Amino acid sequence: MNVSIASVHPLEVDPPTTDGGGGAGGEGGNNEVPTVRMKDLQGMPGTLGGLVLRICQFAFAVVGLCIMATTSDFPSVTAFCYLVAATGLQSLWSLSLAIIDIYALLVMRSLQNSRVVTLFTIGDAITSTLTFAAACASAGITVLIDNDLNSCAQNHCAQFETSAAMAFICWFTAHCRLPRSYLGCVIFSSSLYRRYEHQLLQLKPFADGMIGSH
Repeated sequence: MNVSIASVHPLEVDPPTTDGGGGAGGEGGNNEVPTVRMKDLQGMPGTLGGLVLRICQFAFAVVGLCIMATTSDFPSVTAFCYLVAATGLQSLWSLSLAIIDIYALLVMRSLQNSRVVTLFTIGDAITSTLTFAAACASAGITVLIDNDLNSCAQNHCAQFETSAAMAFICWFTAHCRLPRSYLGCVIFSSSLYRRYEHQLLQLKPFADGMIGSH
């Protein structure tokens, strides 16, 4: 009686890689894991809307800085010196990021990743907060000189008010960018969670067992 015996012959196949570097035949093109991309929202880094807001932010900061710096008595008031320093920092930050946005638009490169957006969001939050505080302090001193002391004839109240107004507008343009940058971080985080949701659910029983053992 003839009985056929099944045999298993293993095939030599390279294991799939997650970085797309290896694969069958050394190509590995079919094993690449698609990356998670955030949506290009206007106003975020690397977009035309973001560049327009950044240029406006830079222009208002420079105008406020120049108006305040041209007055002869601004060094005698701490709030006015603070405004000059804050608008100077804001103008340098806005100019640097405007150059980055122009480069990204010219080479058609997207800046929508978590690290870049987080860095820009933190920088915008710090510089805009400093600018807003300096504008509030300068506006308060200007109101004191004008309404309480009635000394606008001996001071440059018009220049002080204009410089404070430019600082407020600069802060407003920076504030318009923050929700979009924050929204980009939220979109990226949600996309990343949806991609690795299955792996996270597989780790949940193991985590529950570790917590139960302690």
